[in-house]
Amino acid sequence: MSYLDENARAAIRPVKRMVEDEFLSRPGVIGVDIGEKVTAGVPTGRAAIVVYVCAKGPGHPRQIPVEVGGVPTDVVAESIVLHRAMVTRATGFVAVERHPVLRGGIGIGPARSFRVVPPEVPKAGEYVIAGTLGAFAVTRDGCGKVLGLTTFHVGCVDDSWAVGDEFVHPSRVDGGVPGADVVAVLDRAALAGPVSAAGLRMGARPFRAEVVDIGAITGSARAEIGSTVRKRGRTTELTHGVVESVDATVRLDFGGGLGVRTLRDQIRVHSSERFGDHGDSGAVLVDADNRVVGLYVAGSGSTGFANPIEPVLRQLDVDLVTPGAPESRRPARGA
Repeated sequence: MSYLDENARAAIRPVKRMVEDEFLSRPGVIGVDIGEKVTAGVPTGRAAIVVYVCAKGPGHPRQIPVEVGGVPTDVVAESIVLHRAMVTRATGFVAVERHPVLRGGIGIGPARSFRVVPPEVPKAGEYVIAGTLGAFAVTRDGCGKVLGLTTFHVGCVDDSWAVGDEFVHPSRVDGGVPGADVVAVLDRAALAGPVSAAGLRMGARPFRAEVVDIGAITGSARAEIGSTVRKRGRTTELTHGVVESVDATVRLDFGGGLGVRTLRDQIRVHSSERFGDHGDSGAVLVDADNRVVGLYVAGSGSTGFANPIEPVLRQLDVDLVTPGAPESRRPARGA
């Protein structure tokens, strides 16, 4: 597969930013990106503004102009959803990993349940949530609080969240018990620009600055087009993909009084397999050097979307914890 070079992307970016909000206001449009123009299933080698629609049909191609400012467009059918898991308490299942020493890539979820109604779910009721604990970070305020990173839609879920909300590992979806399995409390969160993130203040449970099946985190970096990344999520576990874009703007339904929100400048990853699924939100994307490049939020089968990690760290006002840092030296008993 060929990848557009940065010069081609840089030339298109101003045009894409100029039209993306207007495109997103049109019925059925859920994302705007930069990619390679594909005609009749054949890549053309031309850079294009890619428009994601929830269902490609006679109406959708016609509502998007064939080009804007001399830049071609490409309409692509896609279904992009937040990848937290949500089940009724009555139908929760136990397929659980229990980690006495916490690491990135494991399941986590709020201790409280949530009242959810259609159309977000088929039937109104009390639901519990599962996502992924991605990595660990330390606050920049000098207090040295250690936080576990996950997404806003796992850490806060709806508009009723509050600092101090408790989190359990394993999640309640996976048999975790409020009280007995509490490992963290909500400390801070951000849902703006390119970021859907939350920081969970870790409790007494020991942890290691590494990701299950991947190893020790070495730092952070920007995602590079064409580079291979890995993520370890609660549901699909270890998967691999290739970064195809860092320019995706997507509209996602957060439900729960939050409504539809737009995340900009997202990393788009493509995989030859299923890259992520419900319950994987919060996993970190890691490059070949074990540097974190993104925070996984949503996807559709072989395609995944992630926040770039630097805005996440900036908005939460934290730095990643790596092995050898003072914050990582909490005793890891029971390993």
